[in-house]
Amino acid sequence: MRHLYVHLPFCAHRCGYCDFVTLVGGDREQHARYVDALLAELELERGLLAGKLETVFLGGGTPTFTAPGELERLLAALPPAAEVTVEANPETVTAEMARLLSRNGVNRVSIGAQSFHMPLLEVLERRARPDDVRRAFHHLRDAGLDNLSLDLLYGIPGQSPADLERDLEDALALGPEHLSCYELEAKPGTRFAHTHGDELARQSEAMEGYFERVVAVLTAAGYRWYETANFCRRPEVAGGRDLRARHNLGYWLGRDYLGLGIGAVSTVAGRRWRNTPKLAAYLGAAGRGEAPARALEPLDEDVQGRERLLLGLRLDEPLPLAGVESALDPSALARLERLGLAERLETGLTLTERGRFLGGAVTAELLA
Repeated sequence: MRHLYVHLPFCAHRCGYCDFVTLVGGDREQHARYVDALLAELELERGLLAGKLETVFLGGGTPTFTAPGELERLLAALPPAAEVTVEANPETVTAEMARLLSRNGVNRVSIGAQSFHMPLLEVLERRARPDDVRRAFHHLRDAGLDNLSLDLLYGIPGQSPADLERDLEDALALGPEHLSCYELEAKPGTRFAHTHGDELARQSEAMEGYFERVVAVLTAAGYRWYETANFCRRPEVAGGRDLRARHNLGYWLGRDYLGLGIGAVSTVAGRRWRNTPKLAAYLGAAGRGEAPARALEPLDEDVQGRERLLLGLRLDEPLPLAGVESALDPSALARLERLGLAERLETGLTLTERGRFLGGAVTAELLA
């Protein structure tokens, strides 16, 4: 495998809409024990990794909330890769943290901005303020990082079309190489679902218009809409660089990857496993020199074909049909072609622009 994911679960605060495996707080000793366990798991599984990796991705949680000394120790011990990404919450990115990332091989940072509008940040229970986002961005630039991504959310309760326009303007003013723009979801079991679920359901019909506006603004600004929710500067305005998120491309293209840490998922040679989300169990297994407890899921050819179809059609490049034919409903494809939502090309299957706006509803129709 050429793709490695590392989960750092610690956060200063758990936002109400978050359903990731996270832990609030923790001191340096706990962070150190967790890094020890990550490196122990890496040694157990190192034989699964290729000699040279394409990508390493540190996600969370908030990786940059991890005690700086422990984060640096982890980064120094991880195998090198062409793309090394770290997720960061803006308030955790000081000038010192930016230099730490830069000197330890990190060449891409994904900043969780979510919004530049204070009332919306308060709805989201975010700690960072708009100036924290700008300050973090400039610290990273000063440290020499030239591949920065911003995450934005739309469909936030109380957000108007004008609020969305201002968020896009503020994001573009920073000149990021990449933007990820997601519709806010009320994930089951979260505080946000309990508080705002009904409101999000009521406004769901308006989200198609918000989505179309996001695409229109960002493509007009020179960004390639290369995946349903992701945009990167086009090579002709980025010095010829391909600025797509290579780690996430690995997921969308159905490549195998190894995940380390609590709750981390791995997909390896037709099998998928998920590590225990329980910190004590994870640390205990590492202390015994054992792999953590894992939930196993076999992936037969049918499941792999369906996932390949669902994920591959999120991209703006045709999906080769080899290996996904059994997952495809030919009559549904013919109907969607007549409706101008899908198209068969010599190089594979793709959705039209209108089909991409409808996204998951179209791909669900295509499944056999």
